[in-house]
Amino acid sequence: MENIALIESFSEFKDDKFIDRVTLMAILEDVFRNALKKKFGSDDNFDIIINPDKGDLEIWRNRVVVEDGEVEDPNEEISLSAARKIEPDFEVGEDVSEEVKLIDLGRRAILALRQNLISKIHEHDNTTIYKQFKDLEGEIYTAEVHHIRHKAIILLDDEGNEIILPKDKQIPSDFFRKGDNVRGIIESVELKGNKPTIIMSRSSPLFLEQLFFQEIPEVFDGLITIKKAVRIPGEKAKVAVDSYDDRIDPVGACVGMKGSRIHGIVRELGNENIDVINWTSNPQLLVTRALSPARVSSVKLNDEKMTAQVYLRPEEVSKAIGRGGHNIRLAGQLTGYEIDVFREGVEEDVELTEFSDEIDAWIIEEFKKIGMDTARSVLEQDVDDLVKRTDLEEETILEVVRILKEELED
Repeated sequence: MENIALIESFSEFKDDKFIDRVTLMAILEDVFRNALKKKFGSDDNFDIIINPDKGDLEIWRNRVVVEDGEVEDPNEEISLSAARKIEPDFEVGEDVSEEVKLIDLGRRAILALRQNLISKIHEHDNTTIYKQFKDLEGEIYTAEVHHIRHKAIILLDDEGNEIILPKDKQIPSDFFRKGDNVRGIIESVELKGNKPTIIMSRSSPLFLEQLFFQEIPEVFDGLITIKKAVRIPGEKAKVAVDSYDDRIDPVGACVGMKGSRIHGIVRELGNENIDVINWTSNPQLLVTRALSPARVSSVKLNDEKMTAQVYLRPEEVSKAIGRGGHNIRLAGQLTGYEIDVFREGVEEDVELTEFSDEIDAWIIEEFKKIGMDTARSVLEQDVDDLVKRTDLEEETILEVVRILKEELED
């Protein structure tokens, strides 16, 4: 039969979309059977023979020979005289197989058939991509920057699959140009309509965990287990690790000599400060370790309310809270406890908010950002250090110190 463009494109579909032979033949047969149903009302009595590699297609209609004038269903029955035009020796009751030419379906039907075929191929392709990336959820993936938009970066992998890296899934310090390779985890894959939407994330704690799997051999081999990882993307992270082999120091193995092993992870995450701590099932000890680098004096837990009262020497308080409150917030996420910090050995103290008549609220907020919310917590610090850690001028800090001293001395 004539090879029209539809048939010639079979092998192209197979090559371009990497569809296996069995699947391609099933799609082709389904498309042609739908066309036959529309044309003849039923496809039950049709045989379709397809060779997608060569681009060959044959359609045969099977009908039963009946006496002239007794044809009730033209699709399933053929008159004796019509049958004998095909083969002169046909008799009533015999089966006749007649080839149906594609051109007999009509030009409009052929165009619709081709469009339906393209649609089915794309649908299969999208389903395959969806399944492929669904299996990759939570795994690290690399793709190239193709287009930069205001709210997202559009990436393409080696097979031309589109991956979206939204702005809120990026590390704040991330800066990419077209053509750059980007690593992240496949966070979610959804089918919207028939098209898969693949979302990448670089801000997820799971990305940090997967980097440990890639960069630390003992983690990859299962000798070290990551119990939990929490992070403020681009700022700070805490990872609790454990090992069932007493001969292995999990923290030392993850950090490496002078930080050599963790350096690559820190660099990938935009110089994110990563604290690695030893996991323990003892909640008091876990809270103590989670607040590192601060040295905790004592911890009181309320397991019902999941709160922890942590007592520290005054000079350790700012370390426990950390810049912008990052350290204490991450410690709370890691342990599951709401942590309150108390200064031990300080009997007389006044909350900074009590000085709101004399000290502007925005100045008080600057001190709170670095974990100082009482008069003594400010007075215990060196003025030069306060200038470096806040956005306040030295004159402003000296004036605050004067006001606080007067109050406490009174």
